[in-house]
Amino acid sequence: MKLSQFKIKIPEDLVAKYPADSRDESRLMVVHRDSGKIEHKMFKDIVNYFDDGDSMVFNDTKVFPARLYGTKEKTGARIEVFLLRELNRKTRLWDVLVDPARKIRIGNKLYFGEEENLVAEVIDNTTSRGRTLRFLFDGPYEDFKKLVYEIGETPLPKYIKRPVEVEDEMRYQTIFAKNEGAVAAPTAGMHFSKNLMKRLELQGTGMDFITLHTGLGSFRPVEVEDLTKHKMDSEQLVIPQSTVDMVNKSHAQKKKVCAVGTTVLKSLESSVSTDGNLKPFEGWNNNFIYPPANFEITDALVTNLHHSASTLLMTVAAFGGYDLIMDVYKTAVKEKYRFHAYGDAMLIL
Repeated sequence: MKLSQFKIKIPEDLVAKYPADSRDESRLMVVHRDSGKIEHKMFKDIVNYFDDGDSMVFNDTKVFPARLYGTKEKTGARIEVFLLRELNRKTRLWDVLVDPARKIRIGNKLYFGEEENLVAEVIDNTTSRGRTLRFLFDGPYEDFKKLVYEIGETPLPKYIKRPVEVEDEMRYQTIFAKNEGAVAAPTAGMHFSKNLMKRLELQGTGMDFITLHTGLGSFRPVEVEDLTKHKMDSEQLVIPQSTVDMVNKSHAQKKKVCAVGTTVLKSLESSVSTDGNLKPFEGWNNNFIYPPANFEITDALVTNLHHSASTLLMTVAAFGGYDLIMDVYKTAVKEKYRFHAYGDAMLIL
């Protein structure tokens, strides 16, 4: 398939700038792959589509305040630094994106915080926008991390054109976020409230977690028309034995296995044994799913409404079927669903 086949028009006024008042009260479009039927529900109605013995898999990665604002030595130019990946904890080495990139050279020092008490030195240029920084900090790692949390900002996507607010610290995060390392939230999971998860538990729906530290790889623009030539950045992934056991039990009993989010979908489908079961995994994952694709583990998908021509949209189209998902997006625009991270959701069955 080609990049141009995934270009859709999303009106600016449908891009959600704030989350719903309650996590589970966003809208939910239920899409039935077998019949093409579309239902319009509230997110909390999702319990009605699952049963005793079904499994839901969530991503328990935790977003950290990855966006820092600093100044360049001598010139005082304002520089935005986006922390992507910790390369070496001992030497405080990080992969970062900087903006504006053209103003930064190897050897430049950057100062962060009102008291400029966090200093970093540029030691490598890795891509046109990427850099490797070494933070010059002598204290314990815990003190360094505490300082990053004080200075850093919740990394709301740039298309949410408003200042970051106190509430974003909690809402741009799932309630089960546990393992720190993501620079972007697994947004499908943000719709789940404690009450909703308790209702799922009481009716016997199994729930467990994988950890995929969402990086910018999933969101990096596709710049090639031929999708086979697009290379995904690797992201750190852990699939624990407890999740494997739950999923394989549902699988064996012909019950539903639901991936909550595209991060979970691509994780589950990248760790399949020769007999079609899920297997544990710990390492790096760069799985890029686009149509046509076969799915051996996943029967249902919860996902938000994604950007035009994004890898996320391509993955959803692979799971739901290209023609059906393109129709679904037209319906979402017509019915004025809210798009992107803070927007509404779909359940594809």
